[in-house]
Amino acid sequence: MDELIVDGANGVGGEKLEVVKKTLSSLVIQVRNSGKEGEGVLNHGVGADFVQKEKIVPAGFGQIDVGKRCVSLDGDADRFVYFQVLPGSSNKIELVDGDKILSLFTLFIKQQLTILDKEDGHQVHLGIVQTAYVNGASTDYLKKLGLEVALTPTGVKYLHEKAHEYDVGIYFEANGHGTILFSASFLSWLETRNKELVSAPEGLEQQLSVKRLLAVSELINQVVGDALSGVLLVEVILRHMGWSIQRWSELYRDLPSRQLKVKVMDRTAVITANAETEVVKPTGLQEAINREVGKSMHKVGPNYVSQMVDWFLVHTHYISGV
Repeated sequence: MDELIVDGANGVGGEKLEVVKKTLSSLVIQVRNSGKEGEGVLNHGVGADFVQKEKIVPAGFGQIDVGKRCVSLDGDADRFVYFQVLPGSSNKIELVDGDKILSLFTLFIKQQLTILDKEDGHQVHLGIVQTAYVNGASTDYLKKLGLEVALTPTGVKYLHEKAHEYDVGIYFEANGHGTILFSASFLSWLETRNKELVSAPEGLEQQLSVKRLLAVSELINQVVGDALSGVLLVEVILRHMGWSIQRWSELYRDLPSRQLKVKVMDRTAVITANAETEVVKPTGLQEAINREVGKSMHKVGPNYVSQMVDWFLVHTHYISGV
């Protein structure tokens, strides 16, 4: 029996999963850090944010979990990231973050839409929405698949708004916060097509794709990031594709990047443009970033958004004088 190990972050998600797992017949879910009876501190050494930022195992996980598929929710269960424990190390992990969750969802949706397009030529506008905090390797991977990728300023409200512009809009932040949006007109078309295909045995492949897309629209929470529905969708897609977490993790290799906070006297002194990928003020800061990034271009390739953000965060206080 397939098994998923869940870090509940001592929050609301773990307890709810204890209820949900009783309804699942083909997936065994083991919940740790559920926060039952006040055990453990919310998000302390556990949870999606801790795992994604620190890239180490949460409390309650270790070498006994090597080779197992693991996932961490955050305390209020609106984010999630997957990981696997690396052998021979006390606490190191291979992280599968929101960027790769987005890539998995996108591959599955694109696969179904390709079948629909092949059978009856129905064109569907699929859009992927990310922010400048995305690892550049993710954007490169999606664009090489021929997908439309849009960047927005940081914040779910911007991502969500942009995703609404497509028949199917998919967005995720690296921290595991995101969802899939289906337009009302596209869902109406799917419902109509589903009825038409009931009596058409020759349209079996297309009918299955229609049913899968309708099922996704009902499973995923289209209102807000929802870790529980997101985890269930990941599990369904991995099962459908016959993939292990290792196969999923190998979709692409992340570019080296690091995020950290630097305290400054006046954060409003730094003004950005182009979805926060370019510094407008203070004058000269963007040029300085470009020079530093240029020194390592031969090592990391042409896409340097992640490295630019890293260098910018570390040096803002020095160049801007704030």
